[in-house]
Order: sequence, then C-alpha cells, then structure tokens
Amino acid sequence: MSLTSYRTLASPVVATVEERRSVFECWLRRVDDEAAARAVVEEARATHGDARHHCSAFVLGPGGATTRSSDDGEPGGTAGAPMLEVLTRSGLTDVVAVVTRWFGGTLLGTGGLVRAYSDAVRAAVGQAEVLTRVRVAEVDVRVGHDVAGRLEHDLRARGVAVLGARYGEQVTLRVQVPAVGSAELPGLLAELTGGRAATVPGTGGEGWRDED
Repeated sequence: MSLTSYRTLASPVVATVEERRSVFECWLRRVDDEAAARAVVEEARATHGDARHHCSAFVLGPGGATTRSSDDGEPGGTAGAPMLEVLTRSGLTDVVAVVTRWFGGTLLGTGGLVRAYSDAVRAAVGQAEVLTRVRVAEVDVRVGHDVAGRLEHDLRARGVAVLGARYGEQVTLRVQVPAVGSAELPGLLAELTGGRAATVPGTGGEGWRDED
C-alpha cells in the first residue's frame, strides 16, 4: 500500500552543543533531492571555512528510501552514521543534517564523537517545527456556467482546493483532493449540484501538498 502522508520540516533549524570545548553546530533543513542536500553541505563548508569537519546525513523520499551519510574526515562511523540514526528514528524525511565541528583542543575518542554528533542532531530535531505532507490527486471537473460559481464556493467550503478554471462551452475546474478520498469526489459533486457536474476521466495526476 502506497504512503498517503509523511512528516518533514516546516522551517530550517540551527542547534549547537559543546563537548569538552569542541563546538558542534547542526544545520537541519528540508530538501527535495540529493543535489539539494549536497548543496547544503557545501554551503556549510563555505560559511564555516574555519572548521575542520562538516559531517552530514540525509533522508529523502516519502518513505525515507534514500539515505546517505558522511564522516568528512572523522574516524569511520563516529559522525555520519550516528547522525543518520537520529534522523531515521525521528520519522522525518526530505531532510538533511550537517554538523560542523570546531576542535576544542581535547581528543574526544570514538565514544565522545558519536555522542556529540548524535546530540547535535537530536537537539536540532527537538527544536524542529514539523509539518505533514499529504498525497493529493488533481482532477478536472466539468460543470455549466450557471452552476460553476456556486460549486467552486461549495467545494472550498468542504475543504477541496480549487486550483483554477477554464472557460468554454462549459467551465472546467481543476480541483485537488487527498488521494485517499478521491473516490468520494463524484458523490460529493452529485450532492452539491444535483448531478450537473462530473469529473473528466484521465485528467490530472498525483502529487504532494503541505498540510496547514
């Protein structure tokens, strides 16, 4: 069964933790694809050129199917993998975490590094405002000119998004409904118009919408 919703970031987050004078700053951002995630890493590298390490992890796709991580010069398994574990446990996707480290003069050992990188991402996730994205279907609805205005008003009142209208012999409304409830649209149209409106077969498609 395909996913009908998933959770991601509403806005960017910056969080900082300190471990024995080493400072770890986490950027947590929403991204659409792998190229965008890598661009955030490069932005952090350019912004904080005085830091030695810019470790990263990201999770992409509605089901979180794409994951990557990088230790960026830290001992293997002490940074990227722990960061990725925190992200996957959070349930967020379409998100990248970049942790920049400024060395404080004291070696932390593998355990200290794992703890610090994990804590930095955990702090950012803890501050994050989360939103839900819902799978939606876009469908064309054909209706007479005399009914179109009232139908558009009534659909909006029922929480159906009306994306636009085309005018010809009839009015064609492009509407957007949650995919999980798209089968109910013909019945709703019949209820609102007494059978004077109908969906146009084969129109539209599916996508994702941020939920308010």
